[in-house]
Amino acid sequence: LQHVCKKEEVLDDQQLWNQERNSSLDQEDPEPPQIKEEQEELCNSQEGEQLGLKQETDPFMLTPTYEERDHSEAEPTKTQSKPPTGKKSSYSCKTCGKSFTQRHAFVGHMRIHSGEKPYVCHTCGKIFKQSSSLYYHLRTHTGEKPHSCKICGKRFHQPNNLVVHMRTHTGEKPYSCKTCGKSFSQSNSLVVHMRTHTGENPYVCKICGKGFKQSPALNCHLKTHTGEKPHSCQTCGKSFIYSTSLSAHMRIHTGEKPFSCKTCGKSFTHRIALGVHMRNHTGENPFVCKICGRGFKQSTALKYHLRTHTGEKQFCCEACGKSFTQRSNLVAHMRIHTGEKPYSCETCGKSFTYNSYLSAHMRSHTGEKPYVCNTCGKGFWRSSQLKVHLGTHTGENFSMKSDLSAKLYLFIFIFPSVLLL
Repeated sequence: LQHVCKKEEVLDDQQLWNQERNSSLDQEDPEPPQIKEEQEELCNSQEGEQLGLKQETDPFMLTPTYEERDHSEAEPTKTQSKPPTGKKSSYSCKTCGKSFTQRHAFVGHMRIHSGEKPYVCHTCGKIFKQSSSLYYHLRTHTGEKPHSCKICGKRFHQPNNLVVHMRTHTGEKPYSCKTCGKSFSQSNSLVVHMRTHTGENPYVCKICGKGFKQSPALNCHLKTHTGEKPHSCQTCGKSFIYSTSLSAHMRIHTGEKPFSCKTCGKSFTHRIALGVHMRNHTGENPFVCKICGRGFKQSTALKYHLRTHTGEKQFCCEACGKSFTQRSNLVAHMRIHTGEKPYSCETCGKSFTYNSYLSAHMRSHTGEKPYVCNTCGKGFWRSSQLKVHLGTHTGENFSMKSDLSAKLYLFIFIFPSVLLL
């Protein structure tokens, strides 16, 4: 039985929000906008974009016209048959033991166990456990965002999302992990974080069986099977699964780096990159190899490291047959065959196959010598130069052939201006 509802019976936002807070029923939208946005970046990634939906002509269809008590719900167990004067009666859930002071809160809670979702959106067909969740959902069709931040002007569909947003300005993080002490501004972020400790991956792909900690990550992954990438860059033509990924990509073209490190001032294109960078200051290496115990700042670094134990080199060059543990290494290697040199010096115009070669070359213009011998204090442009030099102190013999080749390459291709000195 679906609920048939009336516009005139709709509660206002404050009543709906108070109702949700009192009943602890904020279950319909476990990933509010702020969390969802970050998860999409992670999926890059990240993760879970909603498609634009057709607007509803009569959206205010919410509150059931029949009495809740007539519905086929489990009857509440009153823990106090005759409550003392001034005290509210308490309703206890026989399934999980949770108690409620209001009957409607108890009835709504029971739907968590029964799975019942009686409130239907007539625009897109999505169903909800609570009328308030449908009420807020309808605003995604109408575009209504009545709750605005007085500091930055950002607007929201729901008042509780505004409350969460305000923490980005205040820095408040009231939810702390009891295992590692990390704090979060949203309870849902803590729930997702706890899965890094438990290893739980509750969202499983039915096609390949891969598990994920967050539902948006699964939604992102599913598109790898369909190949769907509806968002294209008008500058270079690259396509993306999510509009947020396209927005982040556009910063490559615009040069915008809105995320800055408060410690050293370095700026980044992505929030995720800033998060990884901060581990350089904290020394945190949260991704640990179970085989050798080595820690890494990024999960991808651990993933590639594990291949050093397995010997797996899944990326193979079709031209010469050489194999690599990382796709990026194969892409860089292919430039040997194609002759592509995408990294150019803005000072002299010389081009290079690798970005690292360009960085080394730039030192010939700046005079920077970051690799310093601790014995005599002599500086070098490249670490390989320092390594050769250290042999003069240790007496270690290096292959003259390899050393000569390295030096010739350095002076002819990397630092040609030195030959003119």
